[in-house]
Parts: sequence; C-alpha cells; structure tokens
Amino acid sequence: MGADLPRYQQSWGRLAHVGIAVCPVVDGEVLRETPWTALSGGRASGIEFLAGHTRDEFRLFSVMTGRLGTFTDEDARIALDLLAPAPGGLDAYRAAHPRATPEELLDTVFSDATFRVPSLLLAEADAAAGGSSYLFELGLASPAMGGNLGACHSLDVPLAFGTLGSPTGQQLLGDQPTPEAVAVSRELRQAWVRFVATGDPGWPAHHPDQQLTRILAAESHTVPTPSTPRTGSGRAIPPPPSTSWKADRRQHACGLAPDVVGVLW
Repeated sequence: MGADLPRYQQSWGRLAHVGIAVCPVVDGEVLRETPWTALSGGRASGIEFLAGHTRDEFRLFSVMTGRLGTFTDEDARIALDLLAPAPGGLDAYRAAHPRATPEELLDTVFSDATFRVPSLLLAEADAAAGGSSYLFELGLASPAMGGNLGACHSLDVPLAFGTLGSPTGQQLLGDQPTPEAVAVSRELRQAWVRFVATGDPGWPAHHPDQQLTRILAAESHTVPTPSTPRTGSGRAIPPPPSTSWKADRRQHACGLAPDVVGVLW
C-alpha cells in the first residue's frame, strides 16, 4: 500500500502521498508524451475510448491500511491542500460538501485525484480532438463490512468479468449476490462486449457540449457529468507530467492531475 512513500517526497513529489506509486513514465521511447497531450492531438483518431471508475475508489485503501474511521480534521486539511484544484479548491470542496465528515472529504478528494478526474481528462482530450469517448461510474455499493466499503476500488472487476462467485467476488459481494449486483454485472459485461464489437457501449458519447456519464447502479441511468470542485467549472485541466528526481530524469505520466504526478490540476 506504499505506507512508507511519504518519506520519498523529495524524489516522487506529491505522488508519494497518494500511496500508490504506480503509473506510466514518459521515457521518450515507449511513451513519448502524456496521454492527455496525445489524445488532444488526435493521436488516437478513429479509435473509440471507454473509461470508468467507481464512486468511492479510495475507500478500499482506507480499509486495507486500517485507517477507516480514524481520519481527523488535520488529515482532511492536508489532503485538500495537496490535491484540491487551486486556487480555491479547499474552500470549494468544503462548500460543496458542507455536512461531510473529515473522512468523507478526504475520501472524496483522493478518489477524484487518483481515478475520477484522470478518466474525465482523457475523455475530454479525446472528445476535443473529435474522438468518441464514453464514461461510466459504478455506483453499486458493496455490502461487505456493513456497507463501509461503498462502491470501492476493485468492485468493478468481478462485476465486469461475471466472476461473482470467485473469492474476490464473494469477499466484495457476499456468498449470494443481490439481484441488483447480478443486473449491474450483466449490464457492464454487455456494455464491454458491445463496445469491443461496435465501438458503442450503449449510452451517448461524452462530448464537450454534452458531457454525459453512465451511472451503473440498482437503477442505472445516464446523467450530465456533475460540475464539482473536482473539475472546477466542469471541464478538467490537463496536468503536465512531473519530472522524476531520478538520475535518468524521465517523467511520470500518471493520471493523477496537478502535482500528484508533479502538478495537481
């Protein structure tokens, strides 16, 4: 889980505070530029794009590190200072979630920075270059741990592959998956198969003038992508990559937006 990563802030920048130091690297050979630059420049012209995230991505990491229920006001302040879009990101998050606990604020901003916004950034870049981009958000909550996991990271894996009876599926969805879980799994698998076969998962594409996201839940629906502090006015700002302080000076192209990879928003 990278519990010791903060010790390496001088080498890894804000990425060290995320706890997941795994991301592509712009090496000038295999990866010549950041994904946002490549997509907005039309490098993937003619190739459809599908990206998704779960609603409560970071919750799994809170549980696995034993931090669930322990986050303080100071923890939330540090997370917002580090990851909320500047200027005014910290105040904007608090205004958008006036009743949120410190733990809920921290969970939201980490989920945004590490998963939701990078997906949106890629879709925005591809759509701006004339591509066909499709977004989805998994909103079905896991019943595990009394529901504390929410719609957490990795919950989409057994749903997408129809392996609800696998060890991971049982751990996240229970021995007897609910009818809602079975239905979401069926919809997600059908969407993936349809996308591979036709380039269309079954809901409208995400366009600059009509930003839409498919919410996969007990009652799935397609909605406009909300305008929140996560994306400012609703349009995300592509982050430049950070420069690693390693000797080879290669650049991180991680999907974490300004300064998690070197520059957050």
